[in-house]
Formats: sequence, structure tokens, C-alpha cells
Amino acid sequence: MYGCVRTAGFPFIKTFEEFDFSFQPTINKEQVLDFKNLRFIENHENIIFVGSPGVGKTHLATSIGITAAQNRNSTYFINCNDLIANLKKANSENRFINRLNHYAKYKVLIIDEVGFLPVDTEGANMLFQLINKRYEKHSTIITTNKPFGKWHEIFNDVTLAIAILDRLLHHSHIININGNSYRLKNKIKIDSEVSEPTQN
Repeated sequence: MYGCVRTAGFPFIKTFEEFDFSFQPTINKEQVLDFKNLRFIENHENIIFVGSPGVGKTHLATSIGITAAQNRNSTYFINCNDLIANLKKANSENRFINRLNHYAKYKVLIIDEVGFLPVDTEGANMLFQLINKRYEKHSTIITTNKPFGKWHEIFNDVTLAIAILDRLLHHSHIININGNSYRLKNKIKIDSEVSEPTQN
């Protein structure tokens, strides 16, 4: 059980219990906690977290992934640009199909930070092939800071963006997080305290 967690590549170990839902009131807490039952895996559904940097997308995606791994579901976490770099490297070494099948086999694949950096046409094509191979077979969890209407800016290709979104969104749960950054929470608090005028 714990081996599945260790080999999943999580950037950190964070649980649902450690998430401050009160700080992000736009999140439907019941909907997110319902993922703990892992029905989305049985139904081959995707989960997509959309929101600005620092709002907790990666934390929640990781918490879901840890729950999946603890229940013996093959799970893997990877940054989007690292994923594409790995696929490109494999392609240059004539191992692309093997690498594609490697990422396609996981019951839960978490692709973090889609849209954080632009993706060239070759990378977008590779990502499409992976999403297409997983479509209606396994669950993919995505975190992105870009609304879907701007995904063509990530891939510099409207057709590819639509094709990727078409397969991701068909059977999916979309969680929009409209809130402040956790990472800036304490800094903003300190700054506001410093800037407050002193009372005479």
C-alpha cells in the first residue's frame, strides 16, 4: 500500500485534512471530499482543478492521488512540462511508444501545472496522444492556471487545444477555485499590519 504512495512521485505528502477549506470558500467541500470514495476511478472520469497559482490545486490533486495509491490504484504525479520533456527524450531515442504506454497504464495520472509554460506543437501532439490513449480507460487529474477558453494560447494551436479538451472534459469533474494564494496569505497579513497607521 505504502509502496504505491512512495513510487507515485508526489511532490509532498498532503492530505484532505490538512487543506484549509475555510480559506477557499468558493470550493464545494462536499464535492471534493466525495472523491475519497474513488468512484471516479471506476467510472474512468477525469478531475480538473482550475485556478490561479497558490490556491491549493496541487494540494487537492495530491490528496486525491494519495488516497488512490493507498487503495492500491497505480498512481503517478508529474509536472506537465516534465512529462512532455520525457516524451520528447524518449522519441529522440526511438522509445516514444514505450514511454507513451508507460504513462497511459496508470489508473490515475496527475498532470500538474498545464499552462504554466507554453508548449510547442510537437509537445502538444504528444500530450494529445497520451490523453487520447487514456480516454475512457483511466482517470487523469489536471491542474491548470488557464481557463479552458485560453488553452489555445498554451499550445499555440486551436485545433489541438480543442481535441485535448474534448477528451478531458467529456467525462470530468471541474473544480474552479477563485481565491487568494495560500503562499501569500501570511505575507499579505504581515504587510497589512505593517501598513496600518499607528493610533496616537
